[in-house]
Amino acid sequence: MSRDLINRICATLPGAEKSDPWGDGHDAWKVGGKMFACIGAANTGVSLKTPAIETAQMLIDAGVGIKAPYFHRSWIHLPFDCEESELRFRIIASYDLIRAGLTKKLQATLPARQN
Repeated sequence: MSRDLINRICATLPGAEKSDPWGDGHDAWKVGGKMFACIGAANTGVSLKTPAIETAQMLIDAGVGIKAPYFHRSWIHLPFDCEESELRFRIIASYDLIRAGLTKKLQATLPARQN
């Protein structure tokens, strides 16, 4: 897994936009203005939203990732040596979770995501 692969996956998601809100080389991916993925300047992996603190803790306990530094406990940090299939699944799940939390009006302006 690499920064380029993560960015390519995120770029395929409808309405996804990349920014560097803190400067110093962060890749923050957002949909509807809400972040769903972030690669930090330290370049160690990607931080992603999970549905709940318990979900993030389960993934940490299973060895999938670690607590995402600087993020709420419902976020997890997947290291660059994570399996690509796990990475894709978690990015899409994070995107879907954030997108579902947007207002219905904003959701209606976004193209449908292909499964």
